[in-house]
Amino acid sequence: MTATSAQSLSNAMPSSDTPEILRGEGLPQFEAITPEAVREHIPGLLEELEAELAALESSLKQSLDGQESLSWEAVMDPLQRLGERLRWSWGVVSHLNGVCNSPQLREAHAEQQAAVVQFGNRAGQSQVIFAALRQLQQRRGELDGTQQRILEAELRDMQLRGVGLEGEAKDAFNAASQALAELSTRFGNQVLDATNGWTLRLSQPEDVEGLPESLLEQLAQAAREAGDDQATPEQGPWLMGLDMPRYAPFMQYSRRRDLRQRVYTAHVSRASGQGGDALNNWPLIEEILRLRGEQAKRLGYRNWAEVSIAAKMAESQQAVETLLEELRTAAYPIAQQELQALADCAKRHGAEEADDLRPWDISFWAECLRKESFELDSEALRPWFPLPQVLEGLFSLSQRLFGITIQAADGEAPIWHPDVRFFRILEDGKPIAGFYLDPYSRPGSKRGGAWMDECLVRSRSEDGRAVLPVAYLICNQSPPVGDTPSLMRFEEVETLFHEFGHGLQHMLTSVERPQAAGINGVEWDAVELPSQFMENWCYDRATLMGMARHWQNGSPLPESDYAKLLAARTFMGGSATLRQVHFALVDLRLHSQWHPGSGISPEQLRRDIARHTTVLAPIDEDAFLCSFGHIFAGGYAAGYYSYKWAEVLSADAFGAFEEVGLENEDQIRVTGRRFRDTVLSLGGSLDPKEVFEAFRGRQPSSDALIRHSGLVAV
Repeated sequence: MTATSAQSLSNAMPSSDTPEILRGEGLPQFEAITPEAVREHIPGLLEELEAELAALESSLKQSLDGQESLSWEAVMDPLQRLGERLRWSWGVVSHLNGVCNSPQLREAHAEQQAAVVQFGNRAGQSQVIFAALRQLQQRRGELDGTQQRILEAELRDMQLRGVGLEGEAKDAFNAASQALAELSTRFGNQVLDATNGWTLRLSQPEDVEGLPESLLEQLAQAAREAGDDQATPEQGPWLMGLDMPRYAPFMQYSRRRDLRQRVYTAHVSRASGQGGDALNNWPLIEEILRLRGEQAKRLGYRNWAEVSIAAKMAESQQAVETLLEELRTAAYPIAQQELQALADCAKRHGAEEADDLRPWDISFWAECLRKESFELDSEALRPWFPLPQVLEGLFSLSQRLFGITIQAADGEAPIWHPDVRFFRILEDGKPIAGFYLDPYSRPGSKRGGAWMDECLVRSRSEDGRAVLPVAYLICNQSPPVGDTPSLMRFEEVETLFHEFGHGLQHMLTSVERPQAAGINGVEWDAVELPSQFMENWCYDRATLMGMARHWQNGSPLPESDYAKLLAARTFMGGSATLRQVHFALVDLRLHSQWHPGSGISPEQLRRDIARHTTVLAPIDEDAFLCSFGHIFAGGYAAGYYSYKWAEVLSADAFGAFEEVGLENEDQIRVTGRRFRDTVLSLGGSLDPKEVFEAFRGRQPSSDALIRHSGLVAV
């Protein structure tokens, strides 16, 4: 990267004596953001921001009292800059807490979190700012469409943050907000600790019967890291854990049913206090749900689901329930047939569990049936998907669809771990964005799952300089072992494409008002559209065959294997859909029906819902809610349905490419540019219904999703 392009991504640096955590702009120097720096500088930052907020309020009040007309530049711009300084500083701390977790950083984060939440409440409940926004709204005819959307969202969000509350109600609301933030952080930390705290040492060859070589290498490496210096993939010992790169393939391939049961039970009972474990999220769940219910009532809503949906694309809870029931009705009989097919497969192999399949049998027999039905071995495909080649395929697809070039810029940006890479996105040879990629699982310090987050948001600085967007892309895929690169499971390939879709919406936005740039201002149940859209391309022939090359000899994926992948795409599709419907309904009804006086526990409510949304009842030890971080430690409370809601949009959007013909290169490029110019470009500047219609020419239909999921005959 040239000096000029590097500067455009990181922006001008403040003076060298500015503490890193307070810079508020540019690419963070991650190594300087230590627990000590968090403790030392966040309090001062909050004091400074409080003074700036008070000065802004004083200026606005003077104008309001004098009945002067306020401009956007006088209200929204300084408010945005003030919020961005906190987002940048606290955002880096929160980011590092997720990818480089340590007891010291966790403690420093927890110590400052209450003050950060308190400042957020203070700004969100400012009567002066609210009055200024209301005055701007009265002159909406002078604002463009993007400004109107931003203003409406800000007014709504202030109301949801309690701007209309006074006295004891306001004090109670703020205390509950702080408590909820602390509980959510504690919930996530306990899931991480419970996941890291459980291991199973395997020492006999029969313990690892059926496990593929790649997993044996991971288990031996884990054993070496834990102190068994002589551990080898061939001789062991092998250390099993609950992180997904070890857990998922173990459940697929282990022939030891007793060990599968042991590992599965440990996984679904994480952080539930079973067996005397001090990590118990049950009390946190009830407290979180109770506090959210009380917050909703303070805001004038009946329950938290109503609060959540007030800021979503869906018109009502009933609209969500209608979609979920449509999917449940289509998926349930298919899932029943799939379960019977697994039982029949087990019977053909003479397995004693054939007449009594349990949850720990499903992945194993599904893999067996997949091999029988499609002659497709998930593990055998991994050598054709080394991470470097998958990235090449992803970047080539992005150039084909969106007209961008992606270049590695390793060593030209600060990073937080040696695994992390940095890339820049160019158009016509000029940088327009950048992103970090942190691909591998690190169970000891990195939370599970995969996500995209904002490092820098597209905007203009106060002096008019362009700020180019930069994204964090975080995955938890199988790491390299020895000289072998990260050989990805096909599901990990899909995950990478998914997160990159989020990143594209963040990075390819054309909106320069940061409140509506990228994913900002996009309703939560529409924000998964680009990510799920990108997953479809993993099955596109040109994309898949262009990147699937054997890591050792460069041979392409055999055509027969590609055909098998396509044929297996909807394998167990009914079960997969039903699983997501179950999670979504549980989330929605916990936040609409459960309360401390409801006479049942959250888990009893979940099990009641399971009678209609699962074909295999949860086992007694199943405490999935205790690790349901999406809704108790993330942003999906009463919004998990968003995955399925947005999947309707994404499947229908991909249908536009299918309709012009996936091999019609000219039309694919034209359609790809239209997708970029609408879905990826417009961000939160338009209602998502208008954005979708601008791309598709009509409103969305669920037909494509039901077809893609294999729930109807094609």
